[in-house]
Amino acid sequence: MKRISVGELRQNPTQMLEEVAAGETYSVTRHNREIARISPVTSSATIIPAKKRGPARTRLLAPVELPDSMSVDDLLDEMKGEW
Repeated sequence: MKRISVGELRQNPTQMLEEVAAGETYSVTRHNREIARISPVTSSATIIPAKKRGPARTRLLAPVELPDSMSVDDLLDEMKGEW
């Protein structure tokens, strides 16, 4: 693994990125301490699982009753904090 400082990386990122594309891994340092590693992508192929076939099965979901003064957008904004 090669080492490169943040300053060197700023001055000439092209050469380092070409070497990474060729398979080299770099350790990026700041004040002689490793802060990151840059390595080549192992595979550019991503496997996306097939969608399930059939109905959505939404009848299993519990209904949500909205107060009269609340819109769906208000409900979603309120629930975002819980996610």
